[in-house]
Amino acid sequence: MLRNTMRLFLDNKKAFAGLLILIFFVLVALFAPVIAPYGPTQNRDENGRFPLRAKISKDHWLGTTQSGYDIFSQLVYGTRTSLFIGLVTGLLTTFIALTVGMLSGYLGGVLDEIISFVVNIFLVLPTLVLIIVIASYITVEGILPIVLVLALTGWAWGARIIRAQVLSIREREYIYASEVLGERPISIVFREILPNIVPLVMATFLSSTISAVLGEASLSFLGLGDLTVISWGTLLYWAQNSAALLLGAWWWFLPPGLCIGLLGTGLALLNFAIDEISNPKLRKR
Repeated sequence: MLRNTMRLFLDNKKAFAGLLILIFFVLVALFAPVIAPYGPTQNRDENGRFPLRAKISKDHWLGTTQSGYDIFSQLVYGTRTSLFIGLVTGLLTTFIALTVGMLSGYLGGVLDEIISFVVNIFLVLPTLVLIIVIASYITVEGILPIVLVLALTGWAWGARIIRAQVLSIREREYIYASEVLGERPISIVFREILPNIVPLVMATFLSSTISAVLGEASLSFLGLGDLTVISWGTLLYWAQNSAALLLGAWWWFLPPGLCIGLLGTGLALLNFAIDEISNPKLRKR
């Protein structure tokens, strides 16, 4: 079954394209010191200080910032931060959504009502506004607060979808048979229910990762992130802060925006591919 699933995944054009995009950014993040000609905060070399607000040239492929930092090098190193925040937040968000959804859907009863009430509260709250309010009160520097804020505000949709699927699976005959045979609930959850919702879990992870990358960029652009950390979002912040748009310095704000869009496209293609592979009707279409 696993081999057949892998074959379907590799034969799917959306999956292949999305995987290529994701691998490209992972390689850029891993080999950033090799790809980038300068350090992310380096503004001089043996020839002296870099020019300020320089345009595109053979020495600076995307020009320099108002402080003389090489924009291309910052873009490459920023891939590390943005990709790390996206993947880690996606994992944490998916873990919370999976835990809450499984508990609520399988155990039911009063616990399900309490969890559903909490989930409904998170669903009706405007997510972006909630993220901005929480982030504005955080004084701890680094990327960990951003990861926690994005994860704690983005798990509700995934939990609701997983709960609905678990409720459906719980009513099937083989689950009743497992309970009659005396299997422990934790064994039923991990051996009978979890394997049947793996595509849904993967879809939750990919959509959460996309939301995290966009959320980090939004927070940094608004100046609510750690501006000492180089990421695609902080690149956009400093470009806006230095009036790059008014000055026509497209090489400063366009590349990080394109990277965010391209990574989001790759993850979305993988999400669509998982949908098609797990749903025979979509695969036939």
